[in-house]
Amino acid sequence: MGDSLRQVGFERLANSSYRVTNDRGGSITVGSGGEDTDFTPVELLLAAIGTCSAIDVDVVVSRRAEPTEFSAVVRGDKIRDAEQGNRMENLAVEFTIRFPEGEDGDKAREALPRAVKMSHDRLCTVSRTVELGTPVTSEAV
Repeated sequence: MGDSLRQVGFERLANSSYRVTNDRGGSITVGSGGEDTDFTPVELLLAAIGTCSAIDVDVVVSRRAEPTEFSAVVRGDKIRDAEQGNRMENLAVEFTIRFPEGEDGDKAREALPRAVKMSHDRLCTVSRTVELGTPVTSEAV
């Protein structure tokens, strides 16, 4: 089955500012959404949902034709709820994907709806985890 563990680590840079690193040496700074350009944790969640699905879709459709446009918007409403806690609702990924004219482009256009559905229903680990409501544990060690 291979190694199933995935992890990132982070260090505090300043109050509400962190550098997140992966095992391959990549890093990104994350903040609370103040005056800087750092992504917030919610923006990273939206980005993870969208790019996870985009990778799945891209792999399938690009076998048929190279897209002439491939972009997406991922959105949701941040809910502040004293009873159930803060959360995101109405999460949605909206792809804009175009292909060249011709037979290969037609094949890619035909495969696109199925690829999006497969990503949503089975392949995208991030959105599947969110939709299934996987528990998260937190502890101070």
